[in-house]
Amino acid sequence: MDEKQVKRKIVLVPVPAQGHVTPIMQLGKALHSKGFSITVIQTQYNRVSSSKDFSDFQFLTIPGTLTDSDLKSLGALQFLMKLNQICEETFKHCFGQLLQEQGSRDDIACVIYDEYMYFSAAAPKEFQLPSVIFSTTSATAFVCRSVLAKVNADKFLIDMKDPQVRDSLFPGLDPLRYKDLPTSAFGTLEDIIKLYSEAVNTRTASAVIINSASYLESSSLSRLQRELQVPVFPIGPLHLAACAPSSLLEEDRSCIEWLNKQKPKTVIYISLGSICLMESRDILEMARGLSNSNQPFLWVIRPGSIPASEWTESLPEEFSKLVSERGYIVKWAPQMEVLRHPAVGGFWSHCGWNSTLESIGEGVPMICRPITGDQKVNARYLESVWRVGVQLEGEMEKETVERVVKRLVVDEEGADMRKRAIDLKEKLEASVRSGGSSCSSLDDFVNSLQTKNFMHQ
Repeated sequence: MDEKQVKRKIVLVPVPAQGHVTPIMQLGKALHSKGFSITVIQTQYNRVSSSKDFSDFQFLTIPGTLTDSDLKSLGALQFLMKLNQICEETFKHCFGQLLQEQGSRDDIACVIYDEYMYFSAAAPKEFQLPSVIFSTTSATAFVCRSVLAKVNADKFLIDMKDPQVRDSLFPGLDPLRYKDLPTSAFGTLEDIIKLYSEAVNTRTASAVIINSASYLESSSLSRLQRELQVPVFPIGPLHLAACAPSSLLEEDRSCIEWLNKQKPKTVIYISLGSICLMESRDILEMARGLSNSNQPFLWVIRPGSIPASEWTESLPEEFSKLVSERGYIVKWAPQMEVLRHPAVGGFWSHCGWNSTLESIGEGVPMICRPITGDQKVNARYLESVWRVGVQLEGEMEKETVERVVKRLVVDEEGADMRKRAIDLKEKLEASVRSGGSSCSSLDDFVNSLQTKNFMHQ
């Protein structure tokens, strides 16, 4: 790139949650490597700090945003919607100041905002600059949100209460069933439909970037390309395309030493994400089933993830005994390092999209226990489309846990899943290499930023 292009700035606006921060910072790294300077405009809540990993990035903060107590009182959905209401004007002001400092409007290539930070669309529109939506979930989940944004809420609620309908395929979304659709445990159906209507509305966006790959989701990506009427750029998996550690939680690396002492492909790694809560009863049943499976396990239990408990102190003594025999518990793990460790034979996950891509990207088959939102979509695809996972549905029972662990790590079925997972890993690695579909898609996006009519596509 010439001197002029090197100075061009891309503004990123992340959702203040671990699962959203990680991929948008990876995107920032990928774009920085293409010669752009990166500015992150973020809320005061859950700010990313300017660490050595992002020493080249500029960080600006929108003043006067929400707090932890707001999240607790409002719940995640209402919190997001309130955040969008209160941030639009302060973001415009912050963005206007940035423009003044730049000296020329042409020095800003575009604003890339997380689809759930839709308040960000108004400022670039006002200043006649291009905006781009970034989806941190799968293309299939984006399609589902578009469908749910248009459903009749009353009829859908009635359908979801009928067990027969819940288990049946949703029209036009095969192999997804009604119960696999990305409804949320964090709010009402009315709220989720309202939020999705805002999130999938491309407004004045010039493009959509998706953290996925053509090989994984060709039909969903084609459908989005037809329906959105703006270019769609699948440039993932971003964790393979750009290494950018951005954990908001402190990682415990002692688990790597423990893994070093285990036999190859024997350990079940368990991590249920950065926001999900678990009941004590379920945790105890998991521990019993894991112990009965005779497989070693590495288990991430976040502080505060067990209701009314700081960490694991409220669990009965039986839990400590079961874990001490075969398990190792940490508060947070360096997930990528764990997944690529030769001792790991399977990943028990809530199936958030980042974890799904990371597991497939390392050729590790999965036990799928989705809790909310797009996790259910991902779990269904892992089991029924890519066939590299097995879903654990219904009540948590020790017998079911034991059986599913053995299916994954001991049985022939698990070996077949591992072969398919390794095949997917190789395909995904190829997609982010020079000439691969995701690498080419990123280049296409960068080239489109140089065109005069990018804003008006």
